[in-house]
Parts: sequence; C-alpha cells; structure tokens
Amino acid sequence: MNTFIYIITDRNRNCLHSGMTTDLIKTIDFYTEMPNLFFDSAQQLNRLVYFEEINNEEMAMERFKVVSRFTRAQKEKMIRSVNPDWVDLTIGLKFETNTMQQRMQFRPAIANTRRRVTSF
Repeated sequence: MNTFIYIITDRNRNCLHSGMTTDLIKTIDFYTEMPNLFFDSAQQLNRLVYFEEINNEEMAMERFKVVSRFTRAQKEKMIRSVNPDWVDLTIGLKFETNTMQQRMQFRPAIANTRRRVTSF
C-alpha cells in the first residue's frame, strides 16, 4: 500500500504542517472541509506544497519521523527543491486522479476481449 508524506501550509506560509496518510486527496479534502478543527481561523491549512510517495509502510514511518523533526528552514529547503514557487499541488493531483478514473471507465475489460483457444 502506498503511503504519502506531505507538507501543507496556509496561504501566507506561516504554518508548515507535515503528515502521513494513505489517501492524500481524502486528507486534503478533510483539511479544506474542517479548516478550524486543529488550528485557528488565521491558519487555515489548504495548500499542499510537498509530498512523497513511499511504497513500504515501515520506510514511510521512518521518513515521516525524520521530516517531522526538521526545522522550518530545512522544510523550506526541501519544499523549494521540488516546488520553488510554492504552487498548490492539489490541483494537479485531483486532475490526475480524475483522468485515471475516466480512463478506467472507458477501458474495455480484458477478459471480454480474449478468445478461448481450444486444442484439437
């Protein structure tokens, strides 16, 4: 199962929050639906600025422990290495997910297109 390590921030980049999840889109939707659950109204975390996808859950937990101990300067350096303009990555992530779902709907089933080969 794929696990994501992510960093999310508010619109002013004041707060950097790191987390770990198996469903990144669902987690980001949760942050946008419940903006004041963990933080006050000035710190509405709604911009995904960094994420990593890790296939092994134990490795993901170790990486999360490392990232969560980073200082703000270290997190900023890590974000700027892959996202120098601090663009919200949620838009591209949702577009990619919707495209994959549409492809799966229009793809013919492989089992229906295969023909049986009979031996004589």
